[in-house]
Order: sequence, then structure tokens, then C-alpha cells
Amino acid sequence: MSKSEKKEDEKSLTENQDKKSIVENKDLKESPEEKLKSIEEKLLRTLAEMENQRRRFEKERQEAFEFGGYNFAKESLVLLDNMDRAITSFKNDEKLKNNKDLDKIIDGIEVVKKDLVSIFKKNGIEPIDSINKKFDPNFHQAMFEMEDNTKETSTIVQEVQKGYMMKDRLLRPSLVGVTKKKEEKTEKTTKDDKKTEQKDTKK
Repeated sequence: MSKSEKKEDEKSLTENQDKKSIVENKDLKESPEEKLKSIEEKLLRTLAEMENQRRRFEKERQEAFEFGGYNFAKESLVLLDNMDRAITSFKNDEKLKNNKDLDKIIDGIEVVKKDLVSIFKKNGIEPIDSINKKFDPNFHQAMFEMEDNTKETSTIVQEVQKGYMMKDRLLRPSLVGVTKKKEEKTEKTTKDDKKTEQKDTKK
């Protein structure tokens, strides 16, 4: 081994020893109280992270419990729609109007519908009240407009399909008809049109 290599090894060894002594001195300077405080801070941080994680898990579990049947409930609304259509269809059928059993059939459908509505209600599924309410795009979908000066613009006057909520979530919007103001031509416009016609005739 050359002299230069030997000096390099000695220098490296000295540096390592210096670093080790600095770490040891730092440990010696830190009192037991400071060490305890440092450990307490680390423990508190760990506990806070664990609590946040527990709350996130609890929230996800609660949402899964409350809205786990969301898609099933949404699809089940078709059953109510079909029952309403069947009742309307039977009542409007001229051939069935004189049938003695018609009322029994309609009553049977109404009983099943009532039971289904009751099950929905127990699970937080309720219809949206729309008629004579102000149109709200969060709950309603406008299908057409009707001219009506007796009501405020965008008032719901007809419901094509009933909307439903599942607790605080929208299952489906109500399909509705809303009001708009009638377009009224003033007398002045009519008179102007007549004058224009007279001028054109003279030419």
C-alpha cells in the first residue's frame, strides 16, 4: 500500500469517527423529557391518522348501507309506472267499461301498488311533489311549455312522469310541463301592419 492510499484510509476513518461522535453527542444532549415529548408527538400523529382512516371507513360503510340498493330501487320504479299505465288503460278501454269484473281487477292492482309504495317509503324512497311548484333543474326535467298568464313563469302545471328521491339522492327527475307567458300583439303593431298594407295597395 502506498503512502497516499494509507493517508486516504486514515482520513476516511477519522471522518467516520467524527460523524459517530456527533450523533452520540446529539443523543447525549437530548434529555429524557425531550425524548418522551418526541415519542408522544409521533404517537399522537399516528393516532390522528388512524382516527381519520376509521372515519373514512365508517362513512363509506354507511353510504354502502344506505345506498346499496340505489340501482335496484331505480329500476323498480318501472313497476309503479306500469301499474299506473295499466289502470289508465283499463279505465279508458271501451270494451272493458261494461265488464263487471273491471273494478275488481283495478282494485287488485291498486292493492299491489299500495304495498309497493309502502315498501319504498320504509326504505326512504318517496315521490317528488311537483305540481304548482317552481321548476328546479335539480329535481325536474321540462318536456314542454304551456302558455298561461295566470301563473308565474316556469310553474309546473303537468306531470308526465313522477320523479323520486332516495333519502337525499335523486333517483330520477320528474318529467314535467311548465308555464310561459302568452305572446300578445299590441294594437299599435296591428295598426302599423294595416298602414303598411294600405301603402302597398296604393303603389
